[in-house]
Amino acid sequence: MVASSLPLPRLAARTIDSIPIFTDDALYDASSVRIAFTGRAGGASEGDYASLNLGTHVGDDRDVVLGNRRALLCAFGESDMPLVVPNQVHGTDLVDIEASDPEALRGIQDAADAGADGLVVSCPRVAALLCFADCVPVIIVSPTGRMAVVHAGWRGAVARIASSACKRLAALDARELGYDAPASSEFNAYIGPHICASCFETGPDVAQRFASEIGPGCVPDARHVDLEEALILDFESAGLSRERIASAHACTKCEPDKFFSYRASGGVCGRHGALAFRSR
Repeated sequence: MVASSLPLPRLAARTIDSIPIFTDDALYDASSVRIAFTGRAGGASEGDYASLNLGTHVGDDRDVVLGNRRALLCAFGESDMPLVVPNQVHGTDLVDIEASDPEALRGIQDAADAGADGLVVSCPRVAALLCFADCVPVIIVSPTGRMAVVHAGWRGAVARIASSACKRLAALDARELGYDAPASSEFNAYIGPHICASCFETGPDVAQRFASEIGPGCVPDARHVDLEEALILDFESAGLSRERIASAHACTKCEPDKFFSYRASGGVCGRHGALAFRSR
């Protein structure tokens, strides 16, 4: 489904089947693209991983985690939709999803397993899921219905993974539509719950790197970095205006009862998710 234009992005909190999420219903109505940022509630995991842990790599029971992932898709009425989840390595590699047949998806999952921090989805009926516990979840949507789900840890953020994903979407749109492809300025970008600038203390070398690579506006002082502002500045460099960027305005470390936080937990916790798919 191709939308002539997307409504300005807005993230609203709501609960579906006991799972709290942030989503944009107007986006879905216009483009059939469903996005969701989850929290830690609504699943079956226990202990440090309670309860909607979506990460299989953190020590939780794998079968329970896979059940949590199924429950998330079921909440949207998409129990049979294939789900691609990458092995996130704090880099900038993106994996394209351009076909939904089983053979293609096996190859795509193999590429994702080899290490990637973003999935770029061009076809309907395939869901992309990335996992987080302080790093920044990012979803970008084109009016064509293409979308990217990106993991922006500090290394990915300073290496401009957000604008790289925008450029990949624009290139794929142009390959399909030529001169009729939408400009990246027409994309919507969504920033999910993550560690805020006040909680994200870094070494001075990291802060200086952000100041040099992204700009001093994302460095409030010598030992803190504002990852959200860094991503916004990177998006602006790709042509997006601030009105096309929506934030959940939620800090994972400040609200460990609602979100998983690596720093707040001392390193043992589950992972919440960023999910996106096009239903048709």
